[in-house]
Amino acid sequence: MTRLHIKRLLHHQGIALIAVLWIVAALSIIVTGVVHSVRSEVRLVSTTRQTIQAVALGEAAIALVLQDMASRPERTTRLVTMDVVYQGSTMAVEIMPLSGLIDINKAPAALLTSLYLVAGEMDAKAAAALAEATVQTRSERDARGREQGFEAVQDLLRVPGVDYDLYARLSRLITADEQGTGQINPQAAPDGVLAVLAQGNTALAGALAARRASGATDIDTAILNGEHISNSSSSRYRLQAYVMLPDGARIVVARSIDLRPDPRLGLPCRIFNAEHWMQGAPLKGV
Repeated sequence: MTRLHIKRLLHHQGIALIAVLWIVAALSIIVTGVVHSVRSEVRLVSTTRQTIQAVALGEAAIALVLQDMASRPERTTRLVTMDVVYQGSTMAVEIMPLSGLIDINKAPAALLTSLYLVAGEMDAKAAAALAEATVQTRSERDARGREQGFEAVQDLLRVPGVDYDLYARLSRLITADEQGTGQINPQAAPDGVLAVLAQGNTALAGALAARRASGATDIDTAILNGEHISNSSSSRYRLQAYVMLPDGARIVVARSIDLRPDPRLGLPCRIFNAEHWMQGAPLKGV
């Protein structure tokens, strides 16, 4: 074999080695991607399973609280939290009369302005303009001449100027209650609504909430905006169960309930809204 033949053979062998190395590198990348994809799928399945289990536990906790509420002769008129144990899990269930939320169907423009100003973090001029737009939107009439109003809190997105980010900041503080009066019972109001009534004074709102949580029934509401305050009660409630997940996050299971019997369906109460969401950091890798 001549020297030329040897050089050519070595050249071809070198090319073949480079090709093999490229193939090995490509296969390594493919395998790494497949492994990562499988791990992500496993985490997603695990998260989905945990969420389904948490929602089921939350629903069971709410059902137990409903049984307790139905057995009591008097209705709850204030925001309270109960601890419920079910299948070895301890869950906090919050009972909130809808009279403690801001009714977007009945709230006057001044209250809506405070809502957008404090909870929506808007400037005063923009908040007032959006409040007027809200009143105008809910006053629009249908083909029969009836005011359309808002059937659900999500209908607030119909108002020009309300985007999803703003809606997300407000959604836990509002209701579209057909029994609403436009005023708020501070004993039933969550911290965010108390902050609206306190004109954005979160320290004051927090102090009132803490005193209420201690069981005090004589919280001083004179320091709130009395124009929007009422001690009215309601047969409608939002019940929220908080279910902890292994990673420290929690699932909130919420049901809006009317405790009045439904004779048409023969039910002791009626659930008219159901939702759940995650609070806290999501599971890693999801």
